[in-house]
Amino acid sequence: MNMSFLDRWRKRQHAHPSVPLAESVRADPESVVELLSECELLRAQAAREGVELDDSVRSLEALDQLQPVWRDDPEVLPWLGNDAGLYLGTVLVRTVRGAVWYVWPDGQPVVRLASGREIDVVAAGHDWADSGAPELSQLYAEVSET
Repeated sequence: MNMSFLDRWRKRQHAHPSVPLAESVRADPESVVELLSECELLRAQAAREGVELDDSVRSLEALDQLQPVWRDDPEVLPWLGNDAGLYLGTVLVRTVRGAVWYVWPDGQPVVRLASGREIDVVAAGHDWADSGAPELSQLYAEVSET
């Protein structure tokens, strides 16, 4: 079967290859910081509970106090965990001196501290969403001390 639109699509795909996240971080770090800080699902969940996410440590404490209603929805849970990790990373990058986003070769965004220590905030966000531990504010406190 001849589908000419597939030929055009294949040519278009090869003409403009995607740019890996790591290259984007190096080329335009501020835009990537903004993108990673969106966390729309988490922000919507928090807003429903009257919590404003203002990229502060206090907002992490407020998130820790939310009723984990998302645990009842297996489709929402992984997305919310991802957002929680990215939000934790956003707070770290914006408030801890020398903290920056860094992307591992597999595409995983992490926060790199001035000491060189890397924090897998997405994994921490998933742990928090799944079980509530460690609390986001507790992890922030531990990381910001080093």
